[in-house]
Amino acid sequence: MKHLLPLAVGFLLVASPVSAEVKVPSIFASHMVVQRDKPLTIWGTADKAEAVTVSFGGQTANAKADDKGNWKVTLPAFKANATPQTMTIKGSNALELTDVLVGDVWLGSGQSNMEWSLNQSADPQKTIAAANHPNLRLYHVKKVQANAPAKDVQLERGWAACTPETAKNFSAVLYHFGTRLQKDLDVPIGLINSSWGGSKIEPWTVEKGTSGGMYNAMIAPLQPVALKGILWYQGESNMSEGMKYAERKEALIKGWRDTFAQDLPFYFVQIAPWAKYGSPNLAELWEAQAACLKLPGTGMAVTTDLVDDINDIHPKNKFDVGNRLALWALAKTYGKSGIVYSGPLYKGMKVEGDKAVLSFAHVGGGLQARDGKPLSEFEVAGEDGKFVPAQAEIKGDTVVVSAKEVATPAQVRFGWRNVANPNLGNKDGLPASPFRTKDWKGGTGE
Repeated sequence: MKHLLPLAVGFLLVASPVSAEVKVPSIFASHMVVQRDKPLTIWGTADKAEAVTVSFGGQTANAKADDKGNWKVTLPAFKANATPQTMTIKGSNALELTDVLVGDVWLGSGQSNMEWSLNQSADPQKTIAAANHPNLRLYHVKKVQANAPAKDVQLERGWAACTPETAKNFSAVLYHFGTRLQKDLDVPIGLINSSWGGSKIEPWTVEKGTSGGMYNAMIAPLQPVALKGILWYQGESNMSEGMKYAERKEALIKGWRDTFAQDLPFYFVQIAPWAKYGSPNLAELWEAQAACLKLPGTGMAVTTDLVDDINDIHPKNKFDVGNRLALWALAKTYGKSGIVYSGPLYKGMKVEGDKAVLSFAHVGGGLQARDGKPLSEFEVAGEDGKFVPAQAEIKGDTVVVSAKEVATPAQVRFGWRNVANPNLGNKDGLPASPFRTKDWKGGTGE
């Protein structure tokens, strides 16, 4: 079964190109960023048996087009370089790609909260006016599906330097992620936005013989371009699936890593509370998202504290979302020391008399209530499984939970509802993820 979304947009039919000219996919263009410290693969089409030469950064590679007119070359890895360079691709004709930088390239995908633009986000006029970053480059893939892996993507906008004009309709999460990386790393950053509002995870997934239409048109044509990592913000459209979503996302992560032929970091956003979700409880999807932290090279940004309107599925604060993803990248991908990159994640429980003592990973500088009030949204149950509101108190790096109605606690849950707004976090300003102690399947990302 093909995973195709029946919306009123273009549908890409795939055909083998026939051309007398040397061509490259649109991912290779003037103003692009190419990935540092990895071999640089360039590919394209030409006449059968045509000789092609690619020159960049003082290096040259040659190839000959095969019987179908496809060619590919690989140049050695380059160090980061913010000085604009030119890439030349020659066959019977010559292509000259100018203003090319060497840095880190991140791919962002998912549904509407990834697609959500600066223009739609908090304080748009001020943010957009300040969006002048010459070494931050933006690339925006058009929403199209295909019935087989396409040769090239269609574009909303090709590679462009970040200006107020190019940034205003670009992903706000990616923009804030990229500006934070650039601030801390001082290297060129390339951001690829390939997202689709309302999409489920299935159309993005790689499957043997039945890959999804969005993957075919919006991800597959980018491969095997070298990347630094992947960002993912999706799950609202799969909310009702609970733990099944963890299996789907594991398949997505492994499939993309395989098809990009790179063991890429994969950092994702835990979706925000929303008043209009039905049943089952949104918290079951949160558990499924947290379960993906058991996969190597993953990280999760929690957003329960970023909701400005519980009736809006699109929280406008994308600044903190992007920055929280950047914290994972800076700590885990770039190896920066001294960075607290996650809020508290449930680790274990022990019972001491009438109290449940909870331990956490990522306590950072210590646990705290972000609003200075008593800890909220804790519930406790005995062996009968009947939950009652609980008192919770921070004791060192633990939280001690109790209720007068429960003599011997058997299980605890925290923020376990669709409109959760719990206040437990760490002193580094990062919130704790909702959890339940019984049959908990989440990971800690340590």
